[in-house]
Amino acid sequence: MGKIKTLKPEEDAFGQMMWAYYNGKEICEIVERDDGYFSAHKTPKVYFSDYEDWPVIEQKAMEFAKGRVLDIGCGAGRHSLYLQKKGLDALGIDYSPLAVKVCTLRGLKKAKVMSFEDVDFKTNSFDTIVMMGGNFGLLGNLKNAKGLLKKFHNITSDNGLIIAETVDPYRTDNPAHLEYQESNREKGRMSGQVRIRVRFEKAVTRWFDWLMVSREEMKMLLIGTGWKVSQFLNSEGPRYIAIIEKVA
Repeated sequence: MGKIKTLKPEEDAFGQMMWAYYNGKEICEIVERDDGYFSAHKTPKVYFSDYEDWPVIEQKAMEFAKGRVLDIGCGAGRHSLYLQKKGLDALGIDYSPLAVKVCTLRGLKKAKVMSFEDVDFKTNSFDTIVMMGGNFGLLGNLKNAKGLLKKFHNITSDNGLIIAETVDPYRTDNPAHLEYQESNREKGRMSGQVRIRVRFEKAVTRWFDWLMVSREEMKMLLIGTGWKVSQFLNSEGPRYIAIIEKVA
C-alpha cells in the first residue's frame, strides 16, 4: 500500500458542509465537473435523514446487510447508525475528518478517517460492504474498480455481500451530460465516468473520478473480480441499488 494521502482542512469541502449543517446552517452542495459544468443541490439534509424518510429501495437494501459491516464513504453516518441500532457491528469510514467527527457526535461507535483506496483490513474482516448514496461511484474508473473489487473480495467472508447504489448515466436528456458522455467514449473512457470536485465556501476538494454505470455495465465490470449481481433494486428514476454477492 502506498503512502496514505492526508486531507487538508481547505480541501475538506464535503466535511465542512456536513459540519455546517450539523450546526444548524442551511446549505447547498456545489459540484463542479472538469468541463466547467456546475450543479447545486439542497441535499445535505439527506445525509442526516432517518430511516422513515429514505426511499423505499434504500429501506429494502438495508434488509440485506448482515454481520460485520463496512460503510464506505459513510458521510454523516445515517446507514451505519441505522445498522448499529439494528444490532450489527458497523464501521463507517470516510476520507473527511469532519464527516467522521459528525458521525461520532451523532453516536456512531466505530468511525475512522480512511480513504476507500487505502482500505487494508485482514481477510474475512467483514460480512457486508455498504456503498450507498451513489458511492459505487467512488470506484472511479474501470481499472481502479477491478482492483478495488478484488480487494473487497479478500476482506469479506465467504458469504460476503456488497450493497451498492449508483445511477444509470444513460437515463438523461441533458445535452451537457450527453456531450460529456460522447467525449468520454472518444477518449476511451466509460460513458458515465466524470471528473468532479466539491466546493463549499472557500474550501474545495481535489479533483476525483466518479463512475456511474448501467446495469449491464455493472455486470461487465464485476467479471473476474469474484463478485456477481444477485439482484437489482430499482427506483422510478435513474438511481438503482445492486445486491452483489461472491461467486461460488
